[in-house]
Amino acid sequence: MQRVAVIGAGPGGLYFAALAKKLAPHREITVWERDARDDAFGFGVVFSDETLDGIAQADPPVFAALSAEFARWSDIDVRYAGQVRTCGGHGFAALDRNRLRAVLQQRCAELGVDVRYRTPAPPVARLAADHDLVVAADGVRSATRAALAEAFRPELDERHCRYIWLATDKVFEAFTFIVEQYDFGALQVHAYPYSDRRSTFIVEMAEEAWRKAGFEEPAGRDLGRGQSDLPSVRRCEQLLAPHLDGHRLIPNASRWIRFTTVRNASWHHRNVVLLGDAAHTAHFSIGSGTKLALEDALALAAALQESPSLEGALAAYEAERRPVVESAQRAAQASLEWFETVGRHTGQGVEQFAFNLLTRSRRVTYGNLRARDAAFVDAVDAAYGGAVEGEPGGGSGGCAGGEAAGRGSTSGDATSGDAACGGTTSGDATSGDATAARTGPGGTAPDGGGGGGRAAVPPMFRPLRLGRLGLRNRIVVPPLATFTAVDGLPSGFDRAQLAAHVLGGAGLVFTGMTAVSAQGRATERCPGLWTDAQEAAWRSVVRAVRELGDTPLGIQLTHAGRRASSTVPGPDGIGRALADGWPTLAASPLPWEAAGPPPRPAAPAELAGVAADFAAAAARADRAGFDVLGLQFGHGHLVSGFLSPLTNHRTDRYGGPLEHRLRLALEVLAAVRAVWPAGKPVVVRVSAADWAPGGTTEAEAVAICRALADAGADALDVSTGEVVAHQEVPYGRGYQVPFADLIRHATGIPTIAVGAISGHDDANSVLLAGRADLVAVGRAQLYDPLWTLHAAAEQGYTGPGARWPQPWQPGSRRPPGPGADRVAPRLRLLPEAAVPVHRRWLPPHRPDTRPPDAGPPDAGSGAAGSRAAAGRPGADPPDAGRPDGPPGRAAHRPDGQPGHKPTEAVPN
Repeated sequence: MQRVAVIGAGPGGLYFAALAKKLAPHREITVWERDARDDAFGFGVVFSDETLDGIAQADPPVFAALSAEFARWSDIDVRYAGQVRTCGGHGFAALDRNRLRAVLQQRCAELGVDVRYRTPAPPVARLAADHDLVVAADGVRSATRAALAEAFRPELDERHCRYIWLATDKVFEAFTFIVEQYDFGALQVHAYPYSDRRSTFIVEMAEEAWRKAGFEEPAGRDLGRGQSDLPSVRRCEQLLAPHLDGHRLIPNASRWIRFTTVRNASWHHRNVVLLGDAAHTAHFSIGSGTKLALEDALALAAALQESPSLEGALAAYEAERRPVVESAQRAAQASLEWFETVGRHTGQGVEQFAFNLLTRSRRVTYGNLRARDAAFVDAVDAAYGGAVEGEPGGGSGGCAGGEAAGRGSTSGDATSGDAACGGTTSGDATSGDATAARTGPGGTAPDGGGGGGRAAVPPMFRPLRLGRLGLRNRIVVPPLATFTAVDGLPSGFDRAQLAAHVLGGAGLVFTGMTAVSAQGRATERCPGLWTDAQEAAWRSVVRAVRELGDTPLGIQLTHAGRRASSTVPGPDGIGRALADGWPTLAASPLPWEAAGPPPRPAAPAELAGVAADFAAAAARADRAGFDVLGLQFGHGHLVSGFLSPLTNHRTDRYGGPLEHRLRLALEVLAAVRAVWPAGKPVVVRVSAADWAPGGTTEAEAVAICRALADAGADALDVSTGEVVAHQEVPYGRGYQVPFADLIRHATGIPTIAVGAISGHDDANSVLLAGRADLVAVGRAQLYDPLWTLHAAAEQGYTGPGARWPQPWQPGSRRPPGPGADRVAPRLRLLPEAAVPVHRRWLPPHRPDTRPPDAGPPDAGSGAAGSRAAAGRPGADPPDAGRPDGPPGRAAHRPDGQPGHKPTEAVPN
């Protein structure tokens, strides 16, 4: 491979060219760039330690040149509701993107790379014919990708928010998230320093808020290449003046755009390969596209050196990088969706909001944050009911994240838990005085919080009252089918599984799906509750399990609808239609599988019979001794089939608009509520998304759940999918949690989060962030029926939220592993200096770049948190009961344009 063409002289293209030339000096490498060498585009870029380690190893001269100019810090500031919360221990390094490009330009020149500026690249077909390899590093709007679209098969997902990329001459001291609520909606800023003179400053808004704020008209003007939307820049400067302290916003080809997530089915075709944004993008709230591009460049150069063939090298490059990029994109997707719906969370208290923001991507978790900055997590714990049990404000549990848990659910007692559930901040006299007195930088507790350094109660072990039923913790064992029943009777294995999970410490344990009629069984091996014999069998099971513990027991009732009359699921988890099965009933004659027999559309009289079957089974469940009733209204079962527009094509009073499709669900729930005791909770499972075009929308899911809550549901088990066989589900850790979050905040009803939650760290994160009130752990309970108790042992928790059975008390501590008895000798003469948790970007000779007429710095600005964290004498604490900046400053426009903060004080 002698001749290499690189399209695009951004950091990714230049870094690849330098590395490839360094590894093989004989190569003829040419880089084409349409812009001039000195054209300045973009602002700062952020690097991870992993990327920097790679640069240091791959090309020490480049690393040395870059590291001399890095801005470094470890804190994240969250500015919200007029206050600042700081979390440390993260570690950032940033640099001016144009300085990065200049360093790489110099390195390419030293190595003899031919970089042709102001020279558009020839067509890719000609380059591919004339060169051994063509590297397309031509950005998010890659012309190469477009020209070879059939080969790369790109997917371009344009998102909903508008954002504008700016800089400011205010030098922030940390990565700073600003979230402000105006009369037009929420506005958020992602800001970070990248030199001793400037910071990146990205302003982002949801489309509706952006329009209401008056940005649509200036953004609609025709702008030439490189021009900026100056009216919008000035408007942002006015709205965000309290955070700029008299400094200006600096544009550079800045205009409102929507973020596009780029994915490609393939990254290479013959001798053409994509690199950086041409191959993939990840939302800026997670990390830098430049970071990913540099990692691509290193991996591609290494693969070319290691593989004997070009095809092998390109395949190895893609195989190595794709999993890394897809992991980053999953986290970025969760993050961008959180920011798209940030208004959902702006009613939260300050501590919880900060925690919610920091854990939005699911990469950073409760335990992860505690390892980085234990004082920050302790402060959040203490503010939301998680102080040490037995101390003031502790042990009552508080709400799962500090909000009102909603209808039918309370958390904690009237002394401390109820106050914590009200969304109070740490300065509240009822629930947070102790926290407020201890707060240090950014509102964290220097003494360890939650009781003088002792461990707080993990969120998963805080109690909850569901209806009139008290739960000792927030972990639910969901219905786990065993497919071992005969004639609808629960088997010995059903009894053993239920007993194991009761012993395992969960707060609530459900049996597997139980049919309300013979026709409603999913398989021949499913249990039922339509006969006296089945009722007696379940009563015997409950009685036997009650002898082992008092954990509340639930039973889920269902009619499988068109998913009935199938085989026991195989390894893929899907049952196939029985060759000689029984007739099935559904909303419309649509088989679950195309090859399966169609179900019979249910007549209204039959639907009345279904509701009666549910009611009769509910009465039997009550007599059998169950504490909680679950209703399966999701996963494509009968009621779910009526709710989804994909499976309900009826034209009668049970089909068409949503209020008609809801009719059967409400009739079943009403019939059940008429016989089920008022003091016992009813939990309804729904599929909040069908994962198929034309399926249930978010707005419809909210409307369905609100109607179910109004009709008597005490909580909603929010799942998704399994409604149609052609679904395309983005499986991943906690992938269904955002839907529980959506329903909880839109309706106020308690929710159960489900979906690939298998670690206690994720469960704690979901609960403390307020995304759900309970967490269902399914497959992990099959792996370890004592999952909850083991989670307590791993976290060092021994309180009432995790009660070990008396015979097993000797095993309640985590057993020591190999080498646990070894005591290491002292081998260091002087102790190693501890790495500080809080590190700010404080350039030693930072110039005062404020305009001459700006006046003195505002002593009441949000920089108070920064001063405190930096340890400057006389600094005010970040949360001293005053707003972040003068009341009303620059927020209310005299021309009546939207921009007034609804809750701000009257301007002086």
